[in-house]
Amino acid sequence: GECEFLRQLSEHVAVASHQARLYGALEEAYHDLRQTQHTVMQQERLRVLGQMASGIAHDINNAISPVALYTESLLEREPGLSDRARDYLTTIQRAIEDVAETVARMREFYRRREPQLALTTIDLNRVARQVIDLTRARWSNVPQERGTVIDLKAELASGLPTLPGAESEIRDALTNLIFNAVDAMPDGGTLTVRTRAVARQDERESGAFVHLEVCDTGAGMDEETKRRCLEPFFTTKGERGTGLGLAMVYGMVQRHSAEIEIESERGKGTTVRLIFSSSAAGDAPSVHPARLVRPAQRLRILIVDDDPLLLKSLRDTLEGDGHFVSAADGGQAGIDTFAIALSRGEPFAVVITDLGMPYVDGRKVAASIKSAAPATPVILLTGWGQRLVAENDIPPHVDRVLNKPPKLRELRSTLAELTTTAAQAGAP
Repeated sequence: GECEFLRQLSEHVAVASHQARLYGALEEAYHDLRQTQHTVMQQERLRVLGQMASGIAHDINNAISPVALYTESLLEREPGLSDRARDYLTTIQRAIEDVAETVARMREFYRRREPQLALTTIDLNRVARQVIDLTRARWSNVPQERGTVIDLKAELASGLPTLPGAESEIRDALTNLIFNAVDAMPDGGTLTVRTRAVARQDERESGAFVHLEVCDTGAGMDEETKRRCLEPFFTTKGERGTGLGLAMVYGMVQRHSAEIEIESERGKGTTVRLIFSSSAAGDAPSVHPARLVRPAQRLRILIVDDDPLLLKSLRDTLEGDGHFVSAADGGQAGIDTFAIALSRGEPFAVVITDLGMPYVDGRKVAASIKSAAPATPVILLTGWGQRLVAENDIPPHVDRVLNKPPKLRELRSTLAELTTTAAQAGAP
């Protein structure tokens, strides 16, 4: 009887043990399924964001192109500018470049390929001063309108080593951190921007670490918020927040092989610390000012775009360089203008066309130009330029793709290169 009891008991124990294992496996599978669903939903949100970003990038790049062209032109061609005016224009130019870089980096949320950084040698103290000045309205003027005061302290270490990196990305990250710190102090407080150099513990490694810290005396974060704050779309600001600010900061940190540390406690504020490796002797990227290259002769240039402001600014700028410029306000108008000039024996030396235009786009313009005059260089100047190059999706019949907003040096260099090549190809 006892043996039978023990046998049955052991069978029940075995069944219970098996069911416990099944329950554990089921619970794990359910957890994995929830994680998979979360990942799929996140990827779908990123895909939609990417599609939106592509259209937004085009519109923003078109809108800031005239500002970029006139600003660069004034800085270059007006030696009589006062120091204040030149400083203001330089700030505008830097802000335009940052906007363009920020829009371009929206691709990071839906493209897994690592973007190639254009590294320069960066003085982090100079970048910090620029950002403090550019964000003054947010940490000074706006709080004062609400009757609160945010006291900003800049504790910038002297003799700070330089570091290799993309200056616009670091400047954008610091801007995000300052904005977050201000948002965390609705009743005012102290905002500290600090830089310091920290020696490496391993003496065999050259260089030092450079720390950039943003500290606030605001609400602080609990452990759950601190754990999730770097996730895309996670926000504690409700409808006011996008959940992308710290995620973009984290993306910058990864691309610079840097580190990020976050110290925070509810009611005591937050410190975000970015840790970079400084430039070791001999391995800092060399930066040489670009040589000013212009075509050796005056060119007959046709520009094709459906944006009247961009047409005017580009025409004014190229005519300022001494070229003869004709403008067409759409794809079909551009094709007709080119054909008429060719029939009169007054061909254009180069055509600059936009990509996205109604009815007849830049692809059709390029194909028509090459069909009528195969040796004529065609430059595609578009708000989608970086995406086309990155995805190797350059349309046929296009000799060069330039991104909006255009840079005069790049445009001049391209004109000189393509027209020289075309002249050499046509020489007997």
